[in-house]
Amino acid sequence: MTLLIDLFLTFLKIGAFTIGGGYAMIPLISQEVVSKGWMTSDMLIDFIGISESTPGPFAINIATFIGNTTLGIVGAVCTTVGVVLASFIIILLIAKYFGNIKNNFY
Repeated sequence: MTLLIDLFLTFLKIGAFTIGGGYAMIPLISQEVVSKGWMTSDMLIDFIGISESTPGPFAINIATFIGNTTLGIVGAVCTTVGVVLASFIIILLIAKYFGNIKNNFY
């Protein structure tokens, strides 16, 4: 259970503090995943290549592959939700307060 929480929090941090898209996440993902022993750097390089060649956003693909390798389907869901959750919450907050400012003259 603690590995599942650690996966979620790690990818939540990666999703929250990386600005610039999926490719900007590569150094942080590499540092976190390799230092925690979830995979080797050679495996990560292979996953980066696979994530680039599969359809969909790079960040979601790499998070899903790492989670699946670490803890199976549950890990894949956990890492995918973790990497997307921060952006989702930020967009919800912007959408909520956009109505208040869209008619502002200034």
